[in-house]
Amino acid sequence: MKKAYVFPGQGAQFRGMGQDLYQQSEKAKELFDRADGILGFRITEVMFGGTDDELKQTNVTQPAIYLHSVILAQTLSDFAPDMVAGHSLGEISALVAAGGLSFEDGLRLVAQRAGAMQKACEINPSTMAAVLGLDDPTIERICREVADGSGEVIVAANYNCPGQVVISGSIEGVRLAGEKLKEAGAKRVLPLQVGGAFHSPLMEPAREELARAIETTPFRTPSCPIYQNVDARPSTDMETIKANLIAQLTAPVRWTQSVEAMGADGASVFVECGPGKVLQGLVKKILPTAETAGV
Repeated sequence: MKKAYVFPGQGAQFRGMGQDLYQQSEKAKELFDRADGILGFRITEVMFGGTDDELKQTNVTQPAIYLHSVILAQTLSDFAPDMVAGHSLGEISALVAAGGLSFEDGLRLVAQRAGAMQKACEINPSTMAAVLGLDDPTIERICREVADGSGEVIVAANYNCPGQVVISGSIEGVRLAGEKLKEAGAKRVLPLQVGGAFHSPLMEPAREELARAIETTPFRTPSCPIYQNVDARPSTDMETIKANLIAQLTAPVRWTQSVEAMGADGASVFVECGPGKVLQGLVKKILPTAETAGV
């Protein structure tokens, strides 16, 4: 029986996140306090007592979820994954938890990633929407047709589970594609409350900025394979991992394919390490026989 630990991405945040960890564990308190110093502002105050709107800011959300996830992993006495994966931002959390990056370097990378993505959002007003109840090939075809016909940017960005794909692009591209997808039989097309078109070509400025940061960050060989969003394949090779982390900002999150690959490689237990339960629900839809749990 192999155990996979999975780490959530943006959207899993909630008010008060991490406060119980801070109060119950001296190690967690020390790491949270260290994070305040690294970031140059008291992110703990926002995590523990901030408003929903404050927590939704990309430059807060991403480091907050990273901190909750990684500190949780580092305070577990029995953390011994056979494999790890993370959804979008969660990929950095997974890599740190598996020893591929230090806690400090991982936090700096997340802060740089969040800042770069925020700037890219401001350059190109854009958005995302969840498409429910339609197969992947139909969604991909309609996105291509809308992009070719209108000149707007629109792509399939997150393959979350069968029947749930997130599209990403310009505001008009998402609107046009949403109409076509409903005509094609989508049960629902739900606009997401996000600041921009993550995992689309509109994140190219952020990809370039993150690439420069990653190339100057020391990586180590992780203790177990990490299944990455870009290709859904396991890797412990540092250069491959770095290249995939960079490509991830403009490439789709292949979460369905990653979970399927982990299952094919023997994972039967998936433990979600971080805020929320979103990934547990997705795993059950991808691999109905898998056992899921939270920390």
